[in-house]
Amino acid sequence: MIDSPAQLQGRIDALTATVRAAADAQAGLWNPRIDRAAFRPSAHNLASYLAVRRHDLRPLQRPLMALGLSSLGRLEGRVLPNLGAVSHALAGLAGTATGDPVPSWEFFAGETRLDANTREIFGSATAIALLVTCPAEAADSGEFMMAMAKRRVTAVRINCAHDTPEKWASMIAYVKAAELATGHRMAIFMDLAGPKIRTGQVHRPGRSHASAKRHRRAYRGDLIALTAIGDLHRADVAGRHFAVECTEAEPLRVSHQGDCVMLDDGRLVATIERVADWGVVARVTTVADEGVAIKPEKGLNFPDRQLDIPALTPRDRHDLAFVCAHADAVAFSFVQSADDVVELQTAMAVLRPDDWQTMPMILKIETARGVANLPEIIVQAAGRQPTAVMIARGDLAVEIGFARTAEIQEEILWLGEAADVPVIWATQVLGDLIAHGMPSRGEMTDAAMAARAECVMLNKGPHLNTAIDQLQALLARMHDNQHKKTPGLRALKSWNVPGAATA
Repeated sequence: MIDSPAQLQGRIDALTATVRAAADAQAGLWNPRIDRAAFRPSAHNLASYLAVRRHDLRPLQRPLMALGLSSLGRLEGRVLPNLGAVSHALAGLAGTATGDPVPSWEFFAGETRLDANTREIFGSATAIALLVTCPAEAADSGEFMMAMAKRRVTAVRINCAHDTPEKWASMIAYVKAAELATGHRMAIFMDLAGPKIRTGQVHRPGRSHASAKRHRRAYRGDLIALTAIGDLHRADVAGRHFAVECTEAEPLRVSHQGDCVMLDDGRLVATIERVADWGVVARVTTVADEGVAIKPEKGLNFPDRQLDIPALTPRDRHDLAFVCAHADAVAFSFVQSADDVVELQTAMAVLRPDDWQTMPMILKIETARGVANLPEIIVQAAGRQPTAVMIARGDLAVEIGFARTAEIQEEILWLGEAADVPVIWATQVLGDLIAHGMPSRGEMTDAAMAARAECVMLNKGPHLNTAIDQLQALLARMHDNQHKKTPGLRALKSWNVPGAATA
């Protein structure tokens, strides 16, 4: 039996009351952390979104669609106004409407706040901001920054995991020179390196080993010993198999037999077979047919263990002084909790006591724990300073699995919109085009999907300028077709229909 409009209104009103009560309670817990009054309505809408998404809305959606009403599928930025508008429309259908409908300014207030927050962080950008990672050679001449300015890139990204303060200062000087020459301003974002676990020194199998001709690469079935820094000599497989230093001792201490280890952004997957007092021995289970070269300074991930490693490392604290003095925004790598944000904000307050709250923070979500704590992380950050969220799909995909990455990146987009916080779509966007000069079909589709974010990030590579040109053209087209989850119904011109308007 199909519910009548009056019955549907009763269900919507009951849902609204439940959501409002839960949101009021959650917002009350968050309010002590919020210094910026402009973020309070955003925090309340985020709390409302979390509350409404605890319910399975599917039984409501189809009956509402059949009446030509909102199916609640695009309520991220306007939870209570959306529910209120649906209730008023149902009352109209039932002949019981009283009062005025939700005013349009209130219905679209979330969009207005999100637009303002985006401009505050990225400046007067195009419809979708473009962030580009600086290569090391950007410190050696002004050619790179001039190319970026001529292409109207919104912001450049300097990764503190690489190069030196002297190199960073040179890059920034070239940014300023390019701005002066072109009249186009580019914001400077600087990433703190964070506690990324990497490989250190590597001992490879000796040439007497059966696989001597391929001794620099690991293949399926090979053994790899992981040790703490300085303990390679203790590995009892050294000489016969790969032995690799791990830059953090914590994962070796807490890992168990059967745990997964990933190397080089997931290009190699191994299972721990033995735990020793000097480290662990793992066997390669998943790798490309051509194997993977085992090298220093490659990422290591231990997705089966929650690691107790500070998000703000001693190196980060040292680099933060430069970042606070020269950057327009600080990117927080591997942030996993609201306490991590407090730690960084406290350090920033010491370095910039008068205006640290005007400096945007970019939250790089790279771990399963960061995803789980994202609402609290956003509130702690955005409650005190301008904030954006980066979907850092490289480490995130390794940590949560490639299959879940597509699902989680959607949910992060929804959460960002609910909190009126801009989102940066990052990692391997047009990766093949940048590296080889030819895009894959799949990555062009991925780049088109990135148009639902407020900013897209491109990494360095030999064909970067070509990728920027193609991406900007693609995003301009997509801007007319899609806004967040809402299709833009511009006139279609791909087909000629007899008798149809041609305008």
